[in-house]
Amino acid sequence: MLGGMEKLVGVAVLVNSFIFCYAILDLNGTHEMDGTWKSSATLQCIYMPSENFQQQTVVWTMERDNIPVTVFRRDDSGDHILLSRYRDRVRVPKFPPGDVSLQIEKLEIPDSGHYTCKVTWRTQNDSLITKEMTTTMRVVKVAVSKPIITPGHLGLTVPEGARASLTCSARGSPPISYQWFKGEPGGSAVHLSNQAKLVFDPMQNSDAGQYYCQAENRARSLVTEQSDVVQLTVRDLSTTVDSGNDVERKILTGGARRTGLPLYLIIPIAVLCAIVLVSVIAVILCRRKNKNDHLYDVTYRNCIKSQRRETCSRESGGCLYEEVHFSVENNYVPDPVEKTDLEKLSRRKSAEYETLVKSMESEYEVGGV
Repeated sequence: MLGGMEKLVGVAVLVNSFIFCYAILDLNGTHEMDGTWKSSATLQCIYMPSENFQQQTVVWTMERDNIPVTVFRRDDSGDHILLSRYRDRVRVPKFPPGDVSLQIEKLEIPDSGHYTCKVTWRTQNDSLITKEMTTTMRVVKVAVSKPIITPGHLGLTVPEGARASLTCSARGSPPISYQWFKGEPGGSAVHLSNQAKLVFDPMQNSDAGQYYCQAENRARSLVTEQSDVVQLTVRDLSTTVDSGNDVERKILTGGARRTGLPLYLIIPIAVLCAIVLVSVIAVILCRRKNKNDHLYDVTYRNCIKSQRRETCSRESGGCLYEEVHFSVENNYVPDPVEKTDLEKLSRRKSAEYETLVKSMESEYEVGGV
């Protein structure tokens, strides 16, 4: 009896583990969906990742007219798109883990069919587990919806001279074309533009009035939808300035912005300039001082006061003696000397002069007449 209970418990544990494993690896997604022609679609295939199971392969196949073909395969060698007409239009994300959904861009009508997501995992005991899920997608051409007009950040009441815009948007299969009109629908409306966005730059008083847009596309046949009429109001410049609205004032001034430097940059720059200026002045003063230290005047005077000149004449029968005075000057001034040195030098020169005169007189004698 006890052995039978143990076997029953073991079987229950095994079954619970099996159910738990399959619950973790269960693939979740949408089984049916509609794709819009010329737009993008995502076929979901998501599971809960577990450390006990390692993903081995991810394969997406597409079946149409009972002919299955492989669209995408991911394995150890990388990602592979095996059907040429899906090249550059199909991808499977790698993050977050467990999301292996198929993303298709620029849907075409032949993309309609049954898509099967097939994922294989390897367990810790080196066995393989495979799960799959099928999604049926129909690619359809969706007629354009009623367009909606969205004003710019200034709304439908815009000050004169500002920049404003109106945007027309609609849902449906692309391409969607737009047209803008001014006036009442069915009346004398004026066609303005074929763009989705109508821009006023700058806004003028003549731009005030009623506006509406039309959107159209081809879904089996040409479909055109018209938006509701909106009233655009333009405020006078004087009213706008007196309103005190900072945003409007900024717009009217052309969005002028302060181009000056902030105060926290001006102060360091001013201090740096002052330091540079003081340094330059100090260098100039130091150089001038050094030059003045090396300047000196030299004056040298060497005077030979007089010499005697002899003049002889045959008629007189004798010679005359004259003293000739000349001097030589050199601009040289020696370094200052003491007073006692000057006195000694003066006495020495006087003695030398007297000796010179006496020697000259002794060499020449005056003859009788």
